[in-house]
Amino acid sequence: MTRRGGRWAVRAGAALLGLGLTLAGCIGVPDAPRPAAQVPAGEPGPAVTGGTIIGTGSVKVALIVPLSGQGAAVGTALRNAAELAYEDFQKPNLQILVKDDRGTPDGAREAAQAAFAEGAEMVLGPLFAGSVQAAGSAARAAGKPVIAFSTDAAVAARGVYLISFLPQSEVDRIVDEAIAGGRRSFAALIPETTYGNAVEAQFREAVARRNARLVGIERYPPGNPGAAVERLRRVIAGGGAQADALFVPDTAEGLLTVAPALTKVGFTPARVRPLGLALWNDPRVTAQPAFQGARFAAPDMAGFSNFAQRYQARFGAAPPRTASLGYDAVSLTVALVRQYGSQRFADATLTNPAGFSGLDGTFRFSSEGVSERTLAVYEIRDNAAMLVSPAPKVLGPSGI
Repeated sequence: MTRRGGRWAVRAGAALLGLGLTLAGCIGVPDAPRPAAQVPAGEPGPAVTGGTIIGTGSVKVALIVPLSGQGAAVGTALRNAAELAYEDFQKPNLQILVKDDRGTPDGAREAAQAAFAEGAEMVLGPLFAGSVQAAGSAARAAGKPVIAFSTDAAVAARGVYLISFLPQSEVDRIVDEAIAGGRRSFAALIPETTYGNAVEAQFREAVARRNARLVGIERYPPGNPGAAVERLRRVIAGGGAQADALFVPDTAEGLLTVAPALTKVGFTPARVRPLGLALWNDPRVTAQPAFQGARFAAPDMAGFSNFAQRYQARFGAAPPRTASLGYDAVSLTVALVRQYGSQRFADATLTNPAGFSGLDGTFRFSSEGVSERTLAVYEIRDNAAMLVSPAPKVLGPSGI
């Protein structure tokens, strides 16, 4: 991603990296969306709304998200972001069939089948894991790919690609950064959740792969970390602490219970550095004394900040963090349509190892459907998150 005079250009996916296919000249994004009055009289506007269709191009894809029921607020934001991307690309040869999956697997399956019957070549979405599985089954039967928003890597598969923020890349990035900074002995406090299970496996693998030491690990019921912190006291607190880094992959709500438990046992973040993931990017977390000096891995904030300002100007509300995924999914789709003709959505195109670049940095899909991203590292200082290691411009060898 490059910036010029208040405009940004997506390089390599929205254009493909590594192949010299730079689309920067034709997909600049304005600082603010064009008012409707700027559409010349007699021409169709870029979006046909009403919750059914965005665009009038010949290439059809489906956007399947919850517009009612569970997740409707996030689904609506993803749809809005898709509409904003379409407008920014100034009438690409694309038609997005917006389908409401009602936040259920049955709704997602029905939506996918209806979209394919209407000529959709690919599905963007759904949001929830069960819905991704249901839509993925329908897509496989039709021989079409899916680019989904779920954060559950278990639902990724050949032909079902997750553009979402997966914790695996975040774990690798923060462990790499800690070791590069001289940290060699790791401890961990991990919530007893599905998310915790997935993160623990990746954390153990990342530490072992880099020949560092895991000196202690404890699990705790969500919201009740006291006993686990006490069991880990000798490893993380006092002058004889064995660890020099403490990994805590919890939500902001969970971290609000972890912080006082750490303080109670005498934990000193200046001696044992707390490490986290993108969920730490929350003012409630950065205000905690126990986390001053902590570091966490997350997508670069600059791209989302610019997007959020334009989204609010266009739709009158701040977008949820996941909304940028809807924007990037449409941006990628437009670029592939422009560059790849009949091979635009082929597996070989979607799994190019050099990856793609969007609002949240460079990402790529593996043949198994999971994604990797370039990530920044932030440090909590004076109750705020400060950038200490920018996201790389390109992806290195796969760490997943």
